[in-house]
Amino acid sequence: MNSDVRRYVIVGNGFAGTTAAEQLRKHDPACEITLFGDEPYTLYNRISLPPMLRKQIPEAKVMIRNLAWHEEHRIDLQLRTHVERIVSEERVVVADGKSYPYDAALIATGGRPNPTGKPGGEGAANLFPFQYLDDTRAISEQIDQSRAAVAIGGSFIAYELAEAFSSRGLETHWLMRGPRGLHRIIDEDAGELLHEAAAADGVHMHYGEEVDEFIRGNGVITKVRTTAGREIEAQCYAYGFGLAMNTEVCDGSGIETSKNGILCDDHLETNVKDIYAAGDVADFYDPILEIRYRMGTWNNAGAHGKVVALNMMGGSEKYHDVPEYSSLLFKGQTITQFGLGTDLRQDLEIARKIDREKKWYRALFFWEDRLVGGLMLGKGNRAGKRKYVEAIKSKERFPKPEWNAMLDWTA
Repeated sequence: MNSDVRRYVIVGNGFAGTTAAEQLRKHDPACEITLFGDEPYTLYNRISLPPMLRKQIPEAKVMIRNLAWHEEHRIDLQLRTHVERIVSEERVVVADGKSYPYDAALIATGGRPNPTGKPGGEGAANLFPFQYLDDTRAISEQIDQSRAAVAIGGSFIAYELAEAFSSRGLETHWLMRGPRGLHRIIDEDAGELLHEAAAADGVHMHYGEEVDEFIRGNGVITKVRTTAGREIEAQCYAYGFGLAMNTEVCDGSGIETSKNGILCDDHLETNVKDIYAAGDVADFYDPILEIRYRMGTWNNAGAHGKVVALNMMGGSEKYHDVPEYSSLLFKGQTITQFGLGTDLRQDLEIARKIDREKKWYRALFFWEDRLVGGLMLGKGNRAGKRKYVEAIKSKERFPKPEWNAMLDWTA
């Protein structure tokens, strides 16, 4: 073997891992790349799973890469493979008992859904998380057999479930312990707009209630009893309670982890030289926002993949994108988020405005007079977003008297 040929091992074939593999091949035609995935599928588009669940797009449109693409790019793809550990002192990754040497390794393992932890839920045939392609298939089949459904949790995952149930004609209940949907990122005024959009689609909203017990019959859940004593009968139940990060591969390797994921710097390198983390599992330091956080968006995963590939090759590229997220909120609303919000920092100052007639809401978040994030609700209310993102990147300070005028930026 030619000792000049660099060997790269990537654990996780999601968007971050596959993007990194593609970039490594692009910049180093001679290198060896091994890419591990524990699912049976090549890369698929996770942000296309909600429209697939709504039956707006076919499954074929969800798939991004096929086996032929990996062969063409000479990426050794190992699917259905459990990576057991990384032995950093020997510079090998161990999978299914076999050792794979590396010059640089990437961990892009993402996370897995937290369970409900509620009595009666475990093993129920009609209770589902919503994270993977297999979940989407299973929920879709259950919807076809159902008249009513319950989405559980206050997260974006739960919202997407409620939207899918409603769009496919089911009596839909959205159950959450918080005072409003998406309560970690939106305030009471924005929550009212979300409530109106959900109600317009016929969704029954249940705030301040949790599952007390799933009541079963013949192996399936027949109704849910809430902490408020309410009983909701349905045939399909699905939930979104956040993710537990897949950091077990780091055990015994010396790689530092946190409750948020794998600790890494602004180059996405861990504390162990030549081992990197990217995507959902990376608890990274952002040099623009000057904070450590974990970002579970599709765009962030792709941006990580590009940056980390250059650094695995010996570069010194800092992650410098501002995270962004946009989505429909039922048929009548939209949400756009960028930079930091109050879910990541509690000490932000806020400028906001609301137009009840247009159903528009806009909030800008400031830290030490710097613009660090924003949130927009409302169809047609995205004007100015690019200007805001550039202002965040510039780290310019804006005197407080200017903040209200900034809410009307349009260019």
